[in-house]
Amino acid sequence: MLQIPGIGEKTVEAILNTDALKRAGEKLKFIDKHGIEVLFFTVENYPKRLKNCFDSPILLYFKGKADLNHSRIISIVGTRNATEYGKTLCKQLCEVLGAYNVLIVSGLAYGIDVTAHNECIANDIPTVGVLGNGLDRLYPQIHKPVSQKMVLNGGLLSEFPTLTNPDRQNFPQRNRIIAGIADATIVVEASIRGGALIKAEIANSYNKDVYAFPGRTNDAFSEGCNFLIKTNRAGLINNANDLIYYLGWDDEVKEKKKQAQTTLQLNLTANEQKVVDALQSGQLSIDELCISLAVQQSKLAIVILT
Repeated sequence: MLQIPGIGEKTVEAILNTDALKRAGEKLKFIDKHGIEVLFFTVENYPKRLKNCFDSPILLYFKGKADLNHSRIISIVGTRNATEYGKTLCKQLCEVLGAYNVLIVSGLAYGIDVTAHNECIANDIPTVGVLGNGLDRLYPQIHKPVSQKMVLNGGLLSEFPTLTNPDRQNFPQRNRIIAGIADATIVVEASIRGGALIKAEIANSYNKDVYAFPGRTNDAFSEGCNFLIKTNRAGLINNANDLIYYLGWDDEVKEKKKQAQTTLQLNLTANEQKVVDALQSGQLSIDELCISLAVQQSKLAIVILT
């Protein structure tokens, strides 16, 4: 250890006199035994969308087969007290999205979260649950059968090491992963107070797209969605086709846009030309453009919008 820069004899002695190394060894054994992948911020398969979030976690633990850098990732969130209206919307959304090669992320909580995961399983859509605890335990335990199916085609993701309990303060922290890992966050059904609105606010702070299904004005669990739409914090969608249109996933819409393009002679700056050249390879998200051009989102926004 003394060969490591910045590590002195006192630090080495302090480490050796604790059980830190023993506990680290036990965690490594658990990781190896259960096929958990440890994703450090600098590795290639770390979720690249998260890298552009100012508070992205340094380390992630993942168990499953999903590609966390999938070309299309959607987060579905909502109330734990889902009504039949919300469950039906969630079911219809997943059924349509299944044809668009998408990865769906949620939090494996009661209500809308587990409904989304179950519908993904039913429609053979890869789905990832982001947990507020270590991967050596599951909360809520009643969702264990669902989580076991998810691992076969999707997975479980957490920034918390083994032996971490699902403490209350962990869930707001994990919400930023649900928002940051996706191209867009869909709020299916939500009250005016709760985790779903927090996820939407986080997604907005990351300059991510947020969409919400409207509900009746006197429905408590649509109040949050209506508020997001009314205050321009989320775009209104009535069905999955609206979402597909807004995200530009419809091949017919893409073809029409392509045919409508003209070869205009523009006087572009050097930075503007770099953006145009990068987009020639195909449709890229803001996150992908930032990574391709090695620039921050704020600087890229100035180039695009001015």
